[in-house]
Amino acid sequence: MKGAGGTSGGLGHFFIGLIMMCGGFYMLLNAITVTSNFGMSMRLYGFSAMGGNYNITSGMVMIPFMFGVGLIFYNSRNIFGWILSLGAITGLIFGVISSIRFSFKTMTSFDLIVILVLAMGGLGLFLRSLKALDEKLPD
Repeated sequence: MKGAGGTSGGLGHFFIGLIMMCGGFYMLLNAITVTSNFGMSMRLYGFSAMGGNYNITSGMVMIPFMFGVGLIFYNSRNIFGWILSLGAITGLIFGVISSIRFSFKTMTSFDLIVILVLAMGGLGLFLRSLKALDEKLPD
């Protein structure tokens, strides 16, 4: 009978590793706090040109989007309208992603060690189960 992944690696290692890995990564991701500063007054992008600093805020990104949508509704084959709309949406998505901040919740070192041992030990057992075990040939 074949084990995990079609090899003779063993189903026990597979399931124990999978449970440990899922538990460790769940605890790790549960310990991360995600915050965002994105809003209408948040600076999205900025650049300096001709001696001045120019800020593009999240509200300003919607102006080309509105013009682009208007051009698309007027003539759906208008390439400039599609470029304006897709460029504004792309800028908005990158702005939201770039404003995300990740931080760990306060935990003891024992908690962190348990999380890392579960996650990495489980990953090791899981990957080991996918590798064929060395079978000893009788002499």
